[in-house]
Order: sequence, then structure tokens, then C-alpha cells
Amino acid sequence: MIDTTPSAKSARGSCFCGTVEYRVYFPTRWCVHCHCSICRAAHGAAFVTWVGVLRDQFEFMSGEKRLTWYESSEAAFRGHCNRCGSPLVFHSSRWEDEIHVTLASFMNGIDRSPAAHVCFDNHVDWIQLGDDLKRFPKLP
Repeated sequence: MIDTTPSAKSARGSCFCGTVEYRVYFPTRWCVHCHCSICRAAHGAAFVTWVGVLRDQFEFMSGEKRLTWYESSEAAFRGHCNRCGSPLVFHSSRWEDEIHVTLASFMNGIDRSPAAHVCFDNHVDWIQLGDDLKRFPKLP
């Protein structure tokens, strides 16, 4: 059950137009940059930074019915706002107890920084990274 007391630590986020709003209660599980080809295509970006959250620590505050789910691969779904198109969330049978949220959609900071690059064997060569985070060729 989500702890909604005023002392609870959380962060809010939304899509670009503000129609879909959510809240995440800390602690999050992880935060990584994903370089897989599916994330690149779905977001139109060199990589996507995801935050892993236990499902019972995530809630939609408004606009959940405006979220459209797309099955991007077998048993993996990506949710975006059907008004402005902002990609927000991901869930998969591989991580049944989690929902993954785009870090860029948070309105305020979260409880951790990105810790690694995953699927780095698929990274694009037109971006030069300036960090010393671990680089994993595939998903752990």
C-alpha cells in the first residue's frame, strides 16, 4: 500500500501537456540509461533514461484514461499520452512487479541518479558520452 502521509518522500511527473500526471513514492529501485534500438525508436532519442519503481509505489493522479498502451515487443508495453504523445511508462512480464518511468517526465528530482548505461552494444556512434558510468552490453 502507498504511504500517502505528508512525511512520505515522493516525486511527481507528467506528460508535456499535463493531462497525465503521476506520483512515485521512494525508494525507487534503480535508474539507468537504455540504448536499445526499441527505446531509441520509441522516443526519437539516442537513449532513454528509465527509473524502476515497484508497482505499489506508483500511482496516476490524473489522466490515466488518456494513456495509450502500445505493445512494442512480446509482453512489453509502452504508455504515452494520447493528447500530446509524450512517452511516460513501460511495463513488461519480465519485470512484473515494476513499472518503468521516464526520468525526463518527472517535475522534480528523484532519490537517485542514473547508475549505468544498459544495452550499450546498441549505442549510436554520433553521441559522445562524458560520464564514467558502467556500460553493460545487454540488460542485466
